[in-house]
Amino acid sequence: MIRPFELFVGLRYTRARKRSHFISFISLISILGITLGITALITILSVMNGFGKELRDRILGVISHVTVTETGGGLHDWRALADRIKNPHVIGRAPYIVGQGMVTRGKAVSGVMVRGILPSEENQVSEFGSHMVEGSLDALKPGSFGIVIGSALAWKLDLGVGSQLSLLIPEGLVTPVGIMPRFKRFTVVGIFRMDMYEYDSALVLMNMDDAAKLYQMSDQVSGLRLKLDNLDIAPQVAASIEQSLGPNYYARDWSREHGNFFRALKIEKTAMFVILLLIVTVAMFNVVSTLVVVVTEKRADIAILRTLGASPRSIMGIFLAHGSVVGIVGTLVGTGCGILLALNVETIVHGIERLFSTSFIAPDVYFISELPSDLHWSDVMMVSGASLILGLLSALYPAWRAAKVQPAEALRYE
Repeated sequence: MIRPFELFVGLRYTRARKRSHFISFISLISILGITLGITALITILSVMNGFGKELRDRILGVISHVTVTETGGGLHDWRALADRIKNPHVIGRAPYIVGQGMVTRGKAVSGVMVRGILPSEENQVSEFGSHMVEGSLDALKPGSFGIVIGSALAWKLDLGVGSQLSLLIPEGLVTPVGIMPRFKRFTVVGIFRMDMYEYDSALVLMNMDDAAKLYQMSDQVSGLRLKLDNLDIAPQVAASIEQSLGPNYYARDWSREHGNFFRALKIEKTAMFVILLLIVTVAMFNVVSTLVVVVTEKRADIAILRTLGASPRSIMGIFLAHGSVVGIVGTLVGTGCGILLALNVETIVHGIERLFSTSFIAPDVYFISELPSDLHWSDVMMVSGASLILGLLSALYPAWRAAKVQPAEALRYE
């Protein structure tokens, strides 16, 4: 529809004359509105992608991709079971014992989740070893009753490597004076920091032999944790392992425990896209109003072009080209600004935090303590495409009105 002639005349109309400064000002405002909308869309979608990626990586650095247990709970002879799992996507396996407890030091008390591990096997399925700020997992020797705690818990109870604390568990002992809670004194041998307050404040690690004695597990463990080379196929791998092991075993993947959380993030991202797209839509209404004013001002010019042989289709093409310029320029500038901001948002936020001596993301409120960004080019293409389509649609009605101008009516009072 838009040929070189229509494009040339349409671009010519974009130049401001002395009497058209107000129209040009409205066009500039429209371009700025589109630019801000596109920049905000790309940046916020990138930040939400970064949140999702960071949360998934950090959560799955603590929990297992797939957990295998017996149908009645617990697991006997985990080594034999580990040898039976031959799935090619399994790249790590380690047993664990899990229980609840309460740590005390003086008058300070905090509820915790206790996990018994084998230090020699744990690095295959988790990232605790690479997030130690003091001590190491290798210090968890069987029989020594050492314990590794999170950095937030260490700060809360004023603990360091070598400090003593008591661990109470809900399973009681029957004594002549009644049921007494079972407790044991432990020595802190390491402190980890996963940068997730949920784990840094409420998870403690100990040797699996010590956990078995504490929770009276004898020769069994709570389950076998598996790490996969591709966590996105965890449901399929879990189903395959469960089928191969038989009806006496149960395999649970990470998506069953945290799937709703990540689905909620995805839904929130979609909702945010729709809401922020309204900013661009509002800017497009400015484009419509600007073009309507331009059509009204150019009625005499349209009539002259019609008398010179221009068809209604050509007139429509002229104003489509004129209106599309605003959408294209705003989209291109906004896309460029959005990409630059999305790639540097972490640096910018850190600079603002240092400048005003504040923190925008409190680790005790949010899951993570920094603002991540993960730019997806598919999001950039989707946002830019939606903006270009809206820009074209916003020019249709004014262009249609221009094509309907009758030369005789337009030139009657000229």
